[in-house]
Amino acid sequence: MGVSALLTGFFFDFYFDMNDDTMMRDIMSGVYSGTPDGHNMQTLYPLGALLALCYRICGTFPWYGTFLFLCQFGCFFLVGVRLCTLTDVFYMRTQSVSSSEDAAGRNVRRRFVGKLLSLLVLVFFQWGIWLTHMVNVQYTITCGMLVGAAVFLFLTMPEGVLFGKTSKTHSVKAFMRGSLPALLLFLLAFQLRSEMALLTLPFLGLAGLFRWWADRPVFEKKNLQKYGGLLLLLLVGMGLSLGADSLAYGGEWRTFRQFFNDRTTIYDFYPEVLAGQSFDTDLEEQGVSYGAQILLENYNFGLDERIDAQLLRDVAVYAKEHVGGERDWGTVFKEKLRLYRYRSFHGGDMPYNLLVFLGYGINIIAIVILMWKDVRNLLAAAVHLFLILVVRSGLWMFVLMRGRDPERITHPLYLVEFCLLAGVFLQCLQRGMYFVGNMPEKVDSPAPFAVSLTKPSVSGTRSIGFKTAQSILPIAGVALFFLCLWGLWKGFPAVRVDQARRQEINRDWEAIDAYCRAHPDTFYFEDVYSTVAFSGKLLERRDNAAANYDIAGGWMCKSPLYQKKLAAFGIENAADALAEGKAGFIMSDEEISLRGLVWLEVPYAEQGLDVYIEEYGRINENYGVYQVIPISKDGQYLRETKWEW
Repeated sequence: MGVSALLTGFFFDFYFDMNDDTMMRDIMSGVYSGTPDGHNMQTLYPLGALLALCYRICGTFPWYGTFLFLCQFGCFFLVGVRLCTLTDVFYMRTQSVSSSEDAAGRNVRRRFVGKLLSLLVLVFFQWGIWLTHMVNVQYTITCGMLVGAAVFLFLTMPEGVLFGKTSKTHSVKAFMRGSLPALLLFLLAFQLRSEMALLTLPFLGLAGLFRWWADRPVFEKKNLQKYGGLLLLLLVGMGLSLGADSLAYGGEWRTFRQFFNDRTTIYDFYPEVLAGQSFDTDLEEQGVSYGAQILLENYNFGLDERIDAQLLRDVAVYAKEHVGGERDWGTVFKEKLRLYRYRSFHGGDMPYNLLVFLGYGINIIAIVILMWKDVRNLLAAAVHLFLILVVRSGLWMFVLMRGRDPERITHPLYLVEFCLLAGVFLQCLQRGMYFVGNMPEKVDSPAPFAVSLTKPSVSGTRSIGFKTAQSILPIAGVALFFLCLWGLWKGFPAVRVDQARRQEINRDWEAIDAYCRAHPDTFYFEDVYSTVAFSGKLLERRDNAAANYDIAGGWMCKSPLYQKKLAAFGIENAADALAEGKAGFIMSDEEISLRGLVWLEVPYAEQGLDVYIEEYGRINENYGVYQVIPISKDGQYLRETKWEW
């Protein structure tokens, strides 16, 4: 994995995929408010506070980017280690049925080759399927990777091999110790992005259910202690995380969190309430003026103090009742069901949907070949696949019905599902070694991946199940290899083009940052749509001094931290600061051509103040710096203009 990381860094730069992550970095590093702070509104507070503490210790080190980088490559590393362990487990079966020196030597070579091929397939997966998310990092994607790794590690935990030690029995203590990596990975994912972790939690639940079902007798006291204890630890960890987060977001933060949730409800689930003119009259009756509607529509609601928590609450309630309440949910369900079927079979989600198809296909092949003589386990394996299909369909319909299905949500869903299918496939192979071939007459159903040293009833005869498993593994590996090769052929050029685009866009951002810092006596508000495309580099060292600029809307606007930031520059609110000449407004020429500047004048006019919007500076070729100049009733400017031509 280290070599793969170095090669990735050689061919590409590592970027934050979206400006959400750069905002989180700026909050935790102190760029946003001047002091590192854990209140980033996205991660749970304990994780945010820990990263903020790291920035307090060494402010120039890229702690947040390094954390995401280690999480992503760490997931691949842990899965690679597990694959190597499973290779040893599989070939222990061969060594147990043949003790000749020649066979032992061949077995060592096979184990080495098996480990090498497993790691190569994993590297090709990283480059062929997941490359874009490895170089353009997004915290929701990283959360999905952590959950996927947790699912795979838990389902494939060898019960007889723990931390290099072999044991014939698996005690409660050993089980809990072996489950600890998966438990910690999920709790870390829950801290990083709790919504995504909860969305994928049913897949982890299925992994636990499958493992419990295979650990016979199912309702044995020891099993209840193992799985009940693990579930209790999971719930306690999640409860403590939420409790600490709730305490940290008390007081003013609790009010802002309601503001934040209502803003999310409006923009993410009922955006049509602000688009067009269908609801303008109704919103005005709710107390939302025309100027406020304009600012809400273009996200610059930070420029109007009338847009507060109560106003957003009223808009959110109205949207739920009059937009959501008037939808024909039966028709919507049918439309989303057709969309779900379409996306499962067509190219928009490739290669991720093909990856899941491969997972189902290779499982079906393994079940039919390995378990056709054992009806009980054949039916159990079929039920496992059916449950996965039911759960994934439910999760997909939940996402589609909510109308929020960006790639940062759907791609982790595909990944976690594939990790579960991969674990079930390897579990199926392990069982097949015991249920197919020359086995003792009385062999209980073993726990998944338990190491058995029992020889077949016919001395010196290798298990047919193992031979069959050896033939299925290459088929699965080759199929996955070619899918990854196709993904690499398609994805590598696309990532290169995307990186070139990011470099071009970020030149403007670097120029804006340099311009603002060169004028420290003025604060600058940025038009939201003009700046949302920027993204920072993941691992760059940077000066984390407080920035004298902020976007005029977004998910931190009007938070206690936002108010602290403005107060540090002597600003009470954005509208007054612009009118008094304490602040400038930055907007791209593209957005000026689309929307003009009249929308900026309307909120002032509604409050009895006529203003003139004047450009007085330029940033590169694409951005202008504007000032708001109040006008008296007789048309005279109420303060001087400031030209920088």
